[in-house]
Amino acid sequence: MTEILGSFCLVLHSHLPWVLGHGVWPHGMDWVNEAAAETYIPLLIELYKLIDDGYHPKLTIGLTPVLCEMLRNPKFVDGFLGYLEEKYNAALYDFEDFTENKYKDGRIKLTKWWQEFYDRVRDNFLNRYNKDIVGAYKNLQDMGLVDIITCGATHGYAPLLSKDSSIDAQFKTAVDNYKLHFGRAPTGAWLPECGYRPAYRWKNPITDEEYERPGVEYFLAKNGLKYFFIDTALLLGGKSQGVYAARFPLLAELWKQFSSQYEEIPTSFEKSQYEPYLVSTDPSTPAPVGFFTRDEKTGIVVWSGEHGYPGCAEYLDFHKKHYPGGLRYWKVTEAKLDLGKKMLYWPEDIPGKLDENAGHYLNLIKDILRDYKDKNGRNGIVVSPYDAELFGHWWFEGNWWLARVLRWVEDDPEVELTNTRIHLEKNPPNKVVSVIEGSWGQASSHWVWLNEWTTWTWERIYECEAKSEEIIAKYKNSSDPNLLKILKQMVRELLLLQSSDWQFLITTWSARDYAENRIALHYENFIRLYNMASKYATGQNVDEGEWHFLGTIEALDDIFEALDLEPFAKK
Repeated sequence: MTEILGSFCLVLHSHLPWVLGHGVWPHGMDWVNEAAAETYIPLLIELYKLIDDGYHPKLTIGLTPVLCEMLRNPKFVDGFLGYLEEKYNAALYDFEDFTENKYKDGRIKLTKWWQEFYDRVRDNFLNRYNKDIVGAYKNLQDMGLVDIITCGATHGYAPLLSKDSSIDAQFKTAVDNYKLHFGRAPTGAWLPECGYRPAYRWKNPITDEEYERPGVEYFLAKNGLKYFFIDTALLLGGKSQGVYAARFPLLAELWKQFSSQYEEIPTSFEKSQYEPYLVSTDPSTPAPVGFFTRDEKTGIVVWSGEHGYPGCAEYLDFHKKHYPGGLRYWKVTEAKLDLGKKMLYWPEDIPGKLDENAGHYLNLIKDILRDYKDKNGRNGIVVSPYDAELFGHWWFEGNWWLARVLRWVEDDPEVELTNTRIHLEKNPPNKVVSVIEGSWGQASSHWVWLNEWTTWTWERIYECEAKSEEIIAKYKNSSDPNLLKILKQMVRELLLLQSSDWQFLITTWSARDYAENRIALHYENFIRLYNMASKYATGQNVDEGEWHFLGTIEALDDIFEALDLEPFAKK
């Protein structure tokens, strides 16, 4: 009998910010349309195909609460069908245009290829998944294959939120929402941006106020969540703030405050990213919380556009598009090649390249597990987390590659394919270790979210957090339904304001103007609703226009209908 070397778990983190009703193209609703058409549905197609072939595709998939809310919103369902029709018609238009202008046969054939792609997505969405992408993933979990994990409600960056009530509300809202969508409680969570902060006397980077705070794991345990994920540097150590702390004074202050209090728990063993551990940095934490660590070796071969699989010459190029339809007809050719020199894409070249990449990946997993077992005398687990949108959207062929990996790992007698929930049930961790502060951002630091371009966003978030804590504590038990309506929409705007996506988009210049406008909008909405609630609660007259505004904003940001105000209150 072949000896098992260890386990492998693929983790896909699926997330987009709330964009319904907030623009369409180039920034807004088409982000969800593209991700659904190119990532979420193609992944489902591949997973169900594996099941039809007798396989058991075990993996862990994160679906953030805000994403679930969007995918099940009627505004998305109707808009998505229109989007698919637009793309299909764009391929028809290109066929006629390319034929009339006597383009190369290969390019004309690709228009048919795109027609088939969008027709297949539409057919599965309507007929196999009944317009319910979330339900299709739920079915995979109910079959015991997929472990669906949750996240902060709107992907709020926990280490930098100034109030414990904010972190608690992010995860309490997430757990309540998960139960609504999946009919059970979640067991695991993805920390937004893998951002973690242990317990210590924290210093607000904006106000300089200092106060004792529990570690992020406290809020997971409080809400029944049993495990999360961290970046490698947070487990194995190192000054994760690095050059960014030296460059940005507020970050340096945060790091100084943390490092002056951080004491590593002494261990009699060498820590490894190939086994799960427990963390508990505050005695008030209900129970230690488990965590898995990202494997860097399997990460770089997929994440890197230059050195990883997505940069292979044969694959579809992400950047070069043909307008008016925006379809892609060119291959990578070379990673840094000028767009004008990109060569025509040939689908016939893809299967062989996918086989080559999947084979390399499987051997890499086995080499890691073999080395770990030889050194430690026990089986390890390789946990490989990625943003789900990398597959299919950024790397068009990515979901086909994933299907090969899942198929080949299951076929290999030396590797056990698993998901994180199953692995923890079979191998409950019993070692408590220290985890340093940081994220999976640049230098494992907070810099992407707190820097010279984003400081103003935290000023507004911190102002709203303080106002929210006080007014919710005062009126959360009110029996007046109108006051509760105002307060609930107010905290919805706070949750949307807290989304870590806005700072990411500002820092990376991906959609800076859009993100800055969204921060300003949700801040203004919050303040207006806060003032409205303050007036109404004290018996002052509220103008008719304000009630109209409330109705408008409830229809626009119709997220988390069943909202519990309790965790938002100052304790």
